[in-house]
Amino acid sequence: MIAKLSSIALLAAVTTAANAQTTTTPKATSSTTTHHTTTATKTATTPPNIPKVVGIPKTLYAIKYIDIKIGTGPLAEDRKYYTVHYTGWLTDGTKFDSSFDHPGKEPITFPYGGHRVIPGWDTGFQGMHVGGKRRLFIPYQLAYGEAGRPPVIPAKADLIFDLELISQSDTPPTPKQIPPAPTNPTAQPKPADAPSQPATPPAAKPSTDDSPTAAPAPKPSTATPPADSTTPPAQPKTPPHPESL
Repeated sequence: MIAKLSSIALLAAVTTAANAQTTTTPKATSSTTTHHTTTATKTATTPPNIPKVVGIPKTLYAIKYIDIKIGTGPLAEDRKYYTVHYTGWLTDGTKFDSSFDHPGKEPITFPYGGHRVIPGWDTGFQGMHVGGKRRLFIPYQLAYGEAGRPPVIPAKADLIFDLELISQSDTPPTPKQIPPAPTNPTAQPKPADAPSQPATPPAAKPSTDDSPTAAPAPKPSTATPPADSTTPPAQPKTPPHPESL
């Protein structure tokens, strides 16, 4: 019985050794990439002297833009005079203004950052180059506000502008001289003015008896009023004082 158990144990040991020799573990040939992940904190970055608050900052309103064409000129600078072509639409597609519709299709010039235009224009040219074109999507808070500009701009109207930055300068451009009106070659020449009359009329000729319109000149009166006349002497006339008007 003991000999039988020993044979069984020996057979099991031989089988295990054979399996160990015939079974090989394959080596790993693929490498794994370690992904480093960071967990965003919910606390806004603030200086150490400001009390910390928990939360993620949210955008209330902002300008969005699309650069249609990148300009090849200088980078747009603050506190310069910009000369710009523009067209503006409401969000329903209604065009409300365009420099191309102005007389002569002249662009406009304004001091950038000088608060002469809507706030969206005072910040919407950042990063542009002269010669570039950009489309701005301006919220009403940076346009004409809650009241709008009736009847052209409704209340709380978001606006869309296509802009072209033509040039920038340190001083405003010199206004163009208005050309004189063309002359009409078919117009009749203006008649010469009548000769002016002399300021002092010529002295009257002495009257003659055979003149039908001449009247005898009155003779000066030599009569003196009686001494007992009650008529008061005439008072000299004086103009009224300005304060009495």
